[in-house]
Amino acid sequence: MTAPTTHMPAGERIDYASLLEPRTKALVLAGVMMALFLAALDQTIVATALPRIVGELQGMEYYAWTSTSYLLASTTMVPIYGKLSDSLGRRTVLLTGIGIFLVGSVLCGLSPSMLALVVSRGVQGLGAAAITSTAFAVPADIFAPADRPRYQGIFGAVFALASIIGPVLGGALTDGVGWRWVFFINLPLGALAVAFILAKMPRLHSGLESKVDWLGALFLVTATVPLLLTLRGDRPLAGWLAPEVLGMLGLSLVGLVLFVLVERKNPHAIIPFALFRNRVFVLVTLTSMCIGAAFFAALLFISVLAVNSLGATARAAGMAMLPLTAAVVSTSVITARFVHRTGRYKTMIVGGLVLTCVGLFLLRTLSADSTLTSIGLCVFVFGCGMGPVMPMLTLSIQNAVPFQHVGTATAGRQFFQQLGQVVGSAIFGIVLATTLAHGLTERLGPVRAEVPAAVQPQFDAVFDADRLRKGGVVEEGAGEAPRSAENRFADEVHAKYDALRRAPSADAEALAREEARALELGRAGDRAVRVSFARAVTRVFDGAFPLGLIALVLALFTREIPLRKGTPRASAVAGE
Repeated sequence: MTAPTTHMPAGERIDYASLLEPRTKALVLAGVMMALFLAALDQTIVATALPRIVGELQGMEYYAWTSTSYLLASTTMVPIYGKLSDSLGRRTVLLTGIGIFLVGSVLCGLSPSMLALVVSRGVQGLGAAAITSTAFAVPADIFAPADRPRYQGIFGAVFALASIIGPVLGGALTDGVGWRWVFFINLPLGALAVAFILAKMPRLHSGLESKVDWLGALFLVTATVPLLLTLRGDRPLAGWLAPEVLGMLGLSLVGLVLFVLVERKNPHAIIPFALFRNRVFVLVTLTSMCIGAAFFAALLFISVLAVNSLGATARAAGMAMLPLTAAVVSTSVITARFVHRTGRYKTMIVGGLVLTCVGLFLLRTLSADSTLTSIGLCVFVFGCGMGPVMPMLTLSIQNAVPFQHVGTATAGRQFFQQLGQVVGSAIFGIVLATTLAHGLTERLGPVRAEVPAAVQPQFDAVFDADRLRKGGVVEEGAGEAPRSAENRFADEVHAKYDALRRAPSADAEALAREEARALELGRAGDRAVRVSFARAVTRVFDGAFPLGLIALVLALFTREIPLRKGTPRASAVAGE
């Protein structure tokens, strides 16, 4: 089978929604969703295998960079690929993205060192950006606006499903055939996606003349890469004033200024400035930035509380997040059906953001006395809000821009959402680190002052504030049964006082009282640590909650444009 071809006069847009048969549309969607699942699965499946990878390749200093390089490449390239898909066609860009992603997967699986893995993950990110930026634009190409909601919901569910399967599959492959197959598994999945796309997917080209401004692309990279590199750095608050950091931020600012100067009058701009005169586009991108930061906060920091405050294993902490995934999948599908039937997507966005704010408020109430069940309940409410929001924001922006800019606008929304995630993770990381450092010092200080001199070195080793801030309470190499700080200190106390009691002149009764007191202070120290971690994480949600409220207000002021039953001519501009 070969992909269908369509011939149209130059300068007249191709209406694939009318030309393609329903069966062909279904097969196109199947291939696109396989590709999207491939990119979404990679994030969660790799995270599970990373501890084993680091142990084998011996490169803990590169641990964070395995995700940083991926995120850096994917975020920077999203708007560029969006413009390319409008110019060259979705099919070309999607196949190119899958090819790059699979090459990166092979390189990752063959990596002899952590540095090689970091570089290979960057290659994967380059491919993933093409997949995700193109995939979300495909429903706008092959369905009329009124028919798109159900498919946007399914696309959102693909991401949530990948977050369920990823950790399980990653653990099974790592423990079974080895961590390298976490990357090699992408090859058969990618080949299947390519087969579907080559068989039935047309070029999905607008039929309109469009060029890529490569100079603008260069300045966009200059503006984005130094900023993302700076934001992903792990440094104290004072470190942000270091010359090298300020230099990177300055370079980013220069790139931004040059990008604006070059692009503002360019008819083929990477992100056409005409889009920023579209109120819906502006409000939706701002909403996406806020909600992206809030959503990433929940994904990134809930496990910190579960492990370091509640003493859960990594697997148990992951299980506590399953209600979030279940909520996102179910509500995105239900919402898509509702919007398809009624055409009222703004109601779903606003309602979803209300639930998101409720979920963030509940997350603020968690403490060291909470349970995994209470975490599950909070993230479930949060997920019920996020499920409708993400796909409907995409639908809203696609329905509000000219057809020839659908890919660019969709990628632009995704770019700003990912930028919100990166900026949010950096700011919330500073909040977590500073709050935790202050809390540990303030709460552990009075406890340490009462610890018997005989075991004070042991207390300082187990309850070292700097080590706890950087690595948490889980003992390195503890595996499935992490031991609390209290238990580790208790072992040290018992060993010390057993040795003291063997001395000829030992006062057994006095030593017993002193040992009991030391154990009591160990419990107090452990409680101080757990409370400090819980408070630091909830401070993050104190900051995320206003972002949810801002997103809600922005959504209330966003105009709802009725979903059309057909697709407009290229010259039609909605929402301006």
